[in-house]
Amino acid sequence: MSERNARVAMFGGTFNPVHIAHLRAAVELREALSLDIVHMVPAHLPPHRSAPGVSSEDRLSMLKLALADTPGLVADDREIHRDGPSWSLDTLRSLREQYGDQACLLMVLGRDAFLKLHEWHEPEALFDHAHILVIGRPESDEVQCPALEALVEARRVDSIDALMAEPCGRVLDYNQTTAMAISATAIRQALAAGRSVRYLMPPAVEAFIARHELYLETSE
Repeated sequence: MSERNARVAMFGGTFNPVHIAHLRAAVELREALSLDIVHMVPAHLPPHRSAPGVSSEDRLSMLKLALADTPGLVADDREIHRDGPSWSLDTLRSLREQYGDQACLLMVLGRDAFLKLHEWHEPEALFDHAHILVIGRPESDEVQCPALEALVEARRVDSIDALMAEPCGRVLDYNQTTAMAISATAIRQALAAGRSVRYLMPPAVEAFIARHELYLETSE
């Protein structure tokens, strides 16, 4: 893979646990955007939500199992091995250093996370290193606050080609990934209640959870 021409995505999250909706979105984005690689990055200490009840190491292990035979998707442990809060800006800086100034680097965000982007650590600096690709359809009653609009309005583009024309600095709303009403919260609640989670995650992940007796207590 040529570093100058690389198309790279960062897909972060707690992955607590990783499930089919995460995986399907990553696969579809890789194909639609002709990405060379998608780095799926479990957060060690997520700064915008409470700490996961399952260890970083277990969440990384589940992600590795889920991606074991999927070309172009990798479980990236750089946040787990970094001290302090898992700032996305630090991860993007690391990826930019890895792939070079000319690589097209984008950060994938779900709609809920995007709507709070203006509250993130140094949000304007994110665009110095990456594009932001927003996945998921907006709700009919969605309202974007003025601070978010001020941050992103001048950066918006309306096509993949326009996004990929520069190494970083743009925002694209992309609602073509398959919508799946699956959430990690609902999965954790089902596991705590002793209900089946079959077909909501790869069998290897389900087996890991059972073997290590994870999510036996209700977690929001």
